[in-house]
Amino acid sequence: MKILCIGRNYQEHIKELKSARPSEPVFFMKPDTSLLTRNRPFYLPDFSNEIHYEAELVLKVCKVGKNIQQKFAATYYDEIGIGIDFTARDLQNKCKDKGLPWLISKGFDNASPIGKFLNKATFADVHNVSFHLEKNGQVVQQASSREMIFSFEEIISYISRFITLKMGDLIYTGTPSGVGPVAIGDRLEAFIEGQKLLGCSVK
Repeated sequence: MKILCIGRNYQEHIKELKSARPSEPVFFMKPDTSLLTRNRPFYLPDFSNEIHYEAELVLKVCKVGKNIQQKFAATYYDEIGIGIDFTARDLQNKCKDKGLPWLISKGFDNASPIGKFLNKATFADVHNVSFHLEKNGQVVQQASSREMIFSFEEIISYISRFITLKMGDLIYTGTPSGVGPVAIGDRLEAFIEGQKLLGCSVK
């Protein structure tokens, strides 16, 4: 099982991080040890002073595919869930400044909380799936899949040009604006179409 993550896929998030809009999907990978399941708590690591939350819609790949044409890409995922891409922003910025890879800031243990999944057939339109993240009961991120720069199908088709997708792989599809820091005592809850699918306490 692989965890593939898309960066810079919402225009407003690109603006808040002062990044450039990509002409094609930007993706990176995380190790499976970064997954945090069953609504378990997230413990702040001692190697960072600036851990940020990033809520994202997550696709679950349902069959093997390579060089997938965009028109067939929708058949390669059958569930949509929601997750959090915890980011050690201080480490990421340090790596960026040096032109180095920043896996260390994204792939550390438990950096990828994942909630429940919903069958995509339950959605009237997968290109207009609303989701939001609450921090201590206040909405901090809110968006829809219609706001994505690259659609689910474009993402799947592009990644599969380089990496074979397999059943069970997870694709984090990018985060909207509103990212911010977490501290001990915070409670994060993530929703799709108003349904809570993920809860995570920070300790």
